[in-house]
Amino acid sequence: MAISALIILILAASPLAAQEPPTTEGVALEPQGPPPAPPTNVVAKDNPNDKGGIINITWERSADDGVGANDVTGYEILKSKEKDGVYEYIGGAAPGATFFSDSNVRNKVNYFYKVRAVSPFGSSESLPSVAASSRVQWFNFSRLTLFLLSAIIALAIFYFISKAKGGRQLYIRRIAGLEAVDDAVGRATEMGRKIFFIPGIMDMDSMQTIAGVTILGRVARLAAEYEAKLEVPVSRSLVMVTCREVVKEAYLNAGRPDAYNDNMVYYLTDDQFGYAAALDGLFLRERPAAVFLQGQFYAESLILAETANSVGSIQIAGTAMPSQLPFFVAACDYTLIGEELFAASAYLSKDPKLLGSLKGQDLGKFIFLLVILVGVLFITLNSLVGLNLPNLAKIF
Repeated sequence: MAISALIILILAASPLAAQEPPTTEGVALEPQGPPPAPPTNVVAKDNPNDKGGIINITWERSADDGVGANDVTGYEILKSKEKDGVYEYIGGAAPGATFFSDSNVRNKVNYFYKVRAVSPFGSSESLPSVAASSRVQWFNFSRLTLFLLSAIIALAIFYFISKAKGGRQLYIRRIAGLEAVDDAVGRATEMGRKIFFIPGIMDMDSMQTIAGVTILGRVARLAAEYEAKLEVPVSRSLVMVTCREVVKEAYLNAGRPDAYNDNMVYYLTDDQFGYAAALDGLFLRERPAAVFLQGQFYAESLILAETANSVGSIQIAGTAMPSQLPFFVAACDYTLIGEELFAASAYLSKDPKLLGSLKGQDLGKFIFLLVILVGVLFITLNSLVGLNLPNLAKIF
């Protein structure tokens, strides 16, 4: 033990022990490898089919991107308004990226871009791109196919309208629910009981409500001609005002303005199930001979249809709500499904403009379905058989 302590004392007193360890503070370390190869082929172009304000930059990756210890850790995009001016940093991209979109530009102003590859051993810049500027495009050529199809539909509508005005009979398939309107009103007249027309629970901003009010005009005119009792309880004040005007005009056209009364169309409540409860009470007390449910309905659809069915009413329903159609089909005598509701105005009025529009739209739907079918066929053949049809696949 004495010998060990003596050795420790000798080492502590040695001049070497008094020296501080070497330090690298303030001394720049030499990089352990060369900087990465710069990106090449930097191209800046205006973003197509937009209102301007965007320039897209593409480049070819550095040769050291994804290669060995000198791997690129990212790219920095630089921008300047002069080719030999000062370039400022505007954003970065991950390793392997070849695209960057600059949205901080002014239209009709030239910009130059450089792309800098960055690695742990330094960075290197590409050559500047050719000048690029953003501009406003008047047409979106990526939607050219949709434009052509829309133009075909418009021409078809004008064609069929002209044919209908010329006296040509345009074929429209029979819609049973609309054919039964006359029978329902006639049945109510014979039985001496009321007709209830319910134009849905939504306001006049709903297309289904507008379609329902159109059918109301036909029902009101028949009621005026047959001297049947018509009531239109509604859940919206604006719908009440509109329905009153429609019914009043229908009675005037039927030559019975004296039979019209504002009390035929009245407001109940905006509350969904409060409205349904009030209608159920009316159905049970008045026991109407015919009930029309035409418009937009929700959870109250089956409640109304079952109550009217329980009192023996003939029911003609119509809605474009897929979730409510099964209830109407199950509980009503006739149901207008989806577009049959919207076609009712043309079907009932036989107006040339409405008939031509309906036929033109049907032709447009057929063309759209045909285009979709052809597109699916080409893409399927391209994937299964290996046909080289990239351009056609892109169009469809």
